[in-house]
Amino acid sequence: MKRLALFALVTLAFAARADEGMWTYDNFPARKVGQKYGFTPDAQWLQEAQLSSVRLAGGCSGSFVSPEGLVMTNHHCAHSCIEQLSTKEKDFVAQGFYALTGQNEVKCPEIELNQLVKIADITAQVQGATKGLKPGKEFNDKRKAAMAGIEKECAAGNDKLRCDVVELYHGGQYSLYTYKRFQDVRLVFAPEFAIAFFGGDPDNFNFPRYDLDVSFVRAYEDGKPAHTEHYFKWSPAGAKEGDLTFVSGNPGGTDRELTGREVQYQRDVALPERLFDLAQYRGALTMFTQSSPEYYRIGEAELFGVENSFKALKGRFEALTTPTLWNKLAERERALRARVNARASLRRKYRTAWDEVKASIDAFQPRHREYQYEESAAGFNTRLFRIARALVRGTEELQKPNDQRLREYTDGKLPQLKQGLFSKAPIYEDLELFKLSYGLTKLRETLGADHPFVKKVLGKKSPPELAAELVKSQLADLKVREQLWQGGREAVAASTDPMIQFVRLVDPDARALRKWHDEEIEPVQLAAEEKISAAKFELEGKSNYPDATFTPRLSYGAVKGYQENGRHIDAVTHFAGGFDRATGRDPFKLPDSWIHANENRQIDPATPFDMCSTNDIIGGNSGSPVFDKERQIVGLIFDGNIQSLGGDYGFDETVNRAVAVTSPALVEALDHIYGARRIVAELKGGASPSGAR
Repeated sequence: MKRLALFALVTLAFAARADEGMWTYDNFPARKVGQKYGFTPDAQWLQEAQLSSVRLAGGCSGSFVSPEGLVMTNHHCAHSCIEQLSTKEKDFVAQGFYALTGQNEVKCPEIELNQLVKIADITAQVQGATKGLKPGKEFNDKRKAAMAGIEKECAAGNDKLRCDVVELYHGGQYSLYTYKRFQDVRLVFAPEFAIAFFGGDPDNFNFPRYDLDVSFVRAYEDGKPAHTEHYFKWSPAGAKEGDLTFVSGNPGGTDRELTGREVQYQRDVALPERLFDLAQYRGALTMFTQSSPEYYRIGEAELFGVENSFKALKGRFEALTTPTLWNKLAERERALRARVNARASLRRKYRTAWDEVKASIDAFQPRHREYQYEESAAGFNTRLFRIARALVRGTEELQKPNDQRLREYTDGKLPQLKQGLFSKAPIYEDLELFKLSYGLTKLRETLGADHPFVKKVLGKKSPPELAAELVKSQLADLKVREQLWQGGREAVAASTDPMIQFVRLVDPDARALRKWHDEEIEPVQLAAEEKISAAKFELEGKSNYPDATFTPRLSYGAVKGYQENGRHIDAVTHFAGGFDRATGRDPFKLPDSWIHANENRQIDPATPFDMCSTNDIIGGNSGSPVFDKERQIVGLIFDGNIQSLGGDYGFDETVNRAVAVTSPALVEALDHIYGARRIVAELKGGASPSGAR
């Protein structure tokens, strides 16, 4: 269940304070910025910033930084591409990658870039489709049909456009976001993992930092570098303490406006369970990666993601268990409900909404683990299973009219689905076997050996035995996947592939749970949240920003240090500090390229390295550009400090900090460590992508 699976709280006041806010581009508080910082962005400025920004469809952000489609993002955002292009003989994750010429730029198997070109308010169309209906099947069907129809009409069969209906203010507003889609994306540069994640898990979500977490990719159209009229220029000097900064990115999800009952579910159920699951999986995965150098290479990206998620969710859980926060939460909700009850017109329309939200959660909670393991497929979380489900469900759903399909199989979603389905990325049988064995074991442990679904899945087999059978699937072969997709439902139904047959075995149970959730749980919660949003609109208008939804947002702030444990943390670190921090042992071991450059005095130790600012960000902002009022790049977001982990629930300008690589550090490293002069020239506007070194 989407809302119950997220980890959420609420803001501590109705209106945004200080530098708080992940604002939509069509509701940016330009006047407020002008009052505080003396610069008021106008419509043209905002449009240029919007068009210069991109979204990586897998969960990150980026920006155009040249007129020839060059895109800057994080190393960890392009990590999957770097790992997928690597081999046992050429490990680009460990060794780094640099395309000496444009001809050496290599296509990433699965990266999709989205450039937001238009925003339209479609609230009346979506809400009008369910007007007068009670929450239930008809409500759900009408709402999703309206959304699918709007998206299809918008794209009009053009795969180069992506049209998404975006729910804002928890259903209080719906917008249609039209993106230009780039699916030919090629790797240009990536440093060694050792410097992209210098400090490893000990430094993760901390500051000071000394990371060069950057990758450059390029968008292509019709086999040529895309011409990008809108892009950010480069600031060689970067920013200093006190300078105004903007961050344009795609924050993945906040829940600062949820009810107390929704947050209680996160604190008492969802977060503790997820943390326990991650802790166990991290231990097992660590043992797998330590088994051999090759297992480390194929499992390192998975381990990195698990460790990052565990630390992030631990920080959120700790924020939720702070009594002061809960008292403010209770007071915030009490005040809103009192204002609603004080006016007869509002009381009549909205007073039951909070009880309706509670009822939906109370109904879902007893079955949430079944939903997790059956519909969300927690026990089968492998690429082979995901491919098989896409084939089984996709060929089945495509038999239906567009407006009657599951949302993930509507026409507007198909280009991205097919990109993943037909990816050339390698599938490692040993890693699949490990993940399936582990997941099946946890399925039996969590639901119990006597659960009907567990019996159906395992029969008389042990988890390792079943996993060994399933990984013999032929779906690792791209040609097999293409033939099955082209053959449609009949070909998939006739397939004897073990993973296809397994998905067909478990899918009826999963679909039954999905149907129950979509018809009995989600509509009740959606309708109730729309009521609460409507009440807020009547009382406050749109003076606040909506919760993050992995859609383009703009935040403002300033380069600024902070106090931690009685000491001042400076806003900017320098190269010299990175060399001082290095121990020669992981995770504080610098790459040889950096050691040699320092020994040969090729780099300036006084170069600003990383910086922190008061910009309001959250997961999904990774890879976001940091820029000044001239729209010049001054940094690249890659993290937040430990205090920012409470950012799902609120913002405290005194300690919440966004962490970025500075623009001087990026140019210094590219030029004097990696010799990537064609990239430097392109950033400064002096070369084309086809130029040599």
